Amino acid sequence: MTLPFTPYQEIASIAARYTSGDGEYQTAIEGLAISRRSTPSVPCHGSYRPCLAMVIQGSKSVELGTDTIDYGPGHYLLTSLDLPVVWRVVEASPETPHFCLTLAINSERLLNLLSLDHMERPSASAVSQRGIAVNHATPELLDAAVRLLRLLDNPGDIAAMAPLIEQEILYRLLTGPAGGQLINIAVADKQGNRIARAIAWLRENFAQPLRIEDIAEQVGMSVSSFHHHFKTITAMTPVQYQKRLRLHEARRLMLVERLDAGNAGHRVGYQSPSQFSREYSRLYGLSPARDTEAIRDSAAAE
Repeated sequence: MTLPFTPYQEIASIAARYTSGDGEYQTAIEGLAISRRSTPSVPCHGSYRPCLAMVIQGSKSVELGTDTIDYGPGHYLLTSLDLPVVWRVVEASPETPHFCLTLAINSERLLNLLSLDHMERPSASAVSQRGIAVNHATPELLDAAVRLLRLLDNPGDIAAMAPLIEQEILYRLLTGPAGGQLINIAVADKQGNRIARAIAWLRENFAQPLRIEDIAEQVGMSVSSFHHHFKTITAMTPVQYQKRLRLHEARRLMLVERLDAGNAGHRVGYQSPSQFSREYSRLYGLSPARDTEAIRDSAAAE
């Protein structure tokens, strides 16, 4: 007798049919993406936006500031605000590719769900929670994920059914151990929401000089409270966060827009080319010129 697929096997089977090779694929369902890798990866610098990430096969590691978070099948990673991270695929092979589903967290739908009369809000008192956390995936959450993926085989059902299943997934997150984390970020009078607003400002204005006093006043916090909660949630100080944003954008400018290091550094707010080169080398392990050359050579070899 053939045993039925486990939820992970079924999701992996569907994911394999909608990915033709390594890379990230946006699906026909808004906000849902599938990533696939057939080999372990080197550390990759990037940003995580609010989302649910569920590894289906293989395993993955994420570095946030001083924290290292490992997760694989049986767990989900929840990112509740915009964070610069370093990630890598740890386990993957051509026979068993790494598959990861990411579903963007829609803040409007989250707040609509919280506004329902019968919806009990989970405790949001644990302000020590990071903006990224890993928890066990419950059978109910997995079941909803499977049903969402099945819609890819029935595209005519997506418009009507996908929003309902996404609401169910948000409900499972809110009523699970990550509920307080989402509440802390989503609700306007919570400290996490103030930090989220500060992060939004930093992302829009990262090239400007950073004055902690001004940002703290803008989000209605004292300087000491702002600094404490920012580091608690992001595992970085505001200055470290801004530096990551600047260096990520400078790297993009050099790779995509072909700017030289001097112009890229100046564009993102560095006044000193030597300081830019020094901080870039510390983050990426190579000087700006050598790093971009290595990335281009690697892309050409593929």
